[in-house]
Amino acid sequence: MDIEELLPQEPEGGKAEEKKQSPLVSLEKDLDLYADSIKEIAVEIMLEGISANPIFIAHQYEVNIGEVILDRKELNTEWTIQASTFEEFVEKGIIQPDKKALFLKSYKKPEDFMCVFVIVPEGANFIYYPYKNKG
Repeated sequence: MDIEELLPQEPEGGKAEEKKQSPLVSLEKDLDLYADSIKEIAVEIMLEGISANPIFIAHQYEVNIGEVILDRKELNTEWTIQASTFEEFVEKGIIQPDKKALFLKSYKKPEDFMCVFVIVPEGANFIYYPYKNKG
């Protein structure tokens, strides 16, 4: 499956987009807000034996992977977050079989970092966002 298949096929806006700030600024704000919920779900995914490698998808569109856990429309935020797993990413062909070992080698400790697959109109990429330590 190609990344393009996960995204809606209609183009977004026109030249006005150049003036907007990077969507990653609003993503950082939302991830800080969502961090406790995301960490709770990551721990649940691991404890229930679903996966040792939870992956969260951050997007502003409709995507066909994972399950919605935090809906931007309901929460009045910029980004929707969906929960998925390394296994689902391999199954859907987003992580190629020959890249599995490389991905797992670079996968950061899920107790300290959320693995987020960020989807923007220009493409998609994995980021690791640290959970803020309380205290």
